[in-house]
Amino acid sequence: QVHLVESGGGLVQAGGSLRLSCAASERTFSSYAMGWFRQAPGKERDFVAAIPSVITYSGGSTYYADSVKGRFIISRDNAKNTVYLQMNSLKPEDTAVYYCAAGGSSIRMRAGSSSYWGQGTQVTVSS
Repeated sequence: QVHLVESGGGLVQAGGSLRLSCAASERTFSSYAMGWFRQAPGKERDFVAAIPSVITYSGGSTYYADSVKGRFIISRDNAKNTVYLQMNSLKPEDTAVYYCAAGGSSIRMRAGSSSYWGQGTQVTVSS
């Protein structure tokens, strides 16, 4: 069982930046692909970004949703069991609850599948 705790959400003006963090409890953190999803009010949860595990890093890929490409950056610090989502040039349509996820592969996350989920952190972008 992997326990994920997100932090870093908040209220920001359009054009601003936020960095989300997700701390994982699992000692084998580096063996998991990690990702971020988001859910806006009244909508389904959508994929945002995913980064492969260290095990598959050389052959795995980092993926982004088209809506965030060029604005968001996902990264991981395996020594700290933490994954980050740097969000730049934020838009009101980025407003959502952001969820951290851990799973087997980044490509399966891109398809919406993950094994473990955090509780979510609210991001609100004002116009």
